[in-house]
Order: sequence, then C-alpha cells, then structure tokens
Amino acid sequence: QVQLVESGGGLVQAGGSLRLSCAASGSIFSIYSMDWYRQTPGTQRELVATITRSSITNYADSVKGRFTISRDNARNTVKVYLQMNSLKPEDTAVYYCAAEGEATLTWGQGTQVTVSS
Repeated sequence: QVQLVESGGGLVQAGGSLRLSCAASGSIFSIYSMDWYRQTPGTQRELVATITRSSITNYADSVKGRFTISRDNARNTVKVYLQMNSLKPEDTAVYYCAAEGEATLTWGQGTQVTVSS
C-alpha cells in the first residue's frame, strides 16, 4: 500500500505563489504516476497536473504556464511538488495528491488553497 502526506496550501492574494508538497511512502515501487487534483464544492475532482515515473508531465489547460509539477525520488519515498504561480481566485479549491498504480489510485488527505482577489 501507498501512504500520502500533503503539506502546503493556505491563503494567498491573486498573483501570488504557493507550493504544495506530497510525500509518498510504502509500496512506492508500484507507483506509475503522481497527480495533483483539485475540487470545489459541488463539482467533480479535476486533474490539474501529472508526472510519470520517467518525469513526463502533463497539465490541465487552465494551469499551463502557471503551475509546475516536479518530483524527487529517494530510496524509500517519493516527493512530488506543485509550484503554483500567478494564482487566480478561480484556483481556489481543495488540492489532492494522488498516486496511480496499475490498478490502484491512492488519495492524500487534501489541502485547502484559497486565492483572494
């Protein structure tokens, strides 16, 4: 099994920056890709960014050019970061880290990001 612990998030003014972190432990060998999702009340969870085991990245159109996903691989853990720049009020959401395996998807606990106008 994979365990995910998120950190970062908070309140920032429009135009500002935040960095989210996610540490994966446990069966990290089974992880194919790490993702960041976000969700606002009453909406479906939206995929924001993905980074594969070979560090291939993909972004939602709404965050391209503003967000950057990256990862650090260590012996017993994988850390994934989401650098968020030029934040907009519409980026306000709960952000979730996720680890994708061949047939599994593990979620972090979520962290609130609030962007004030």
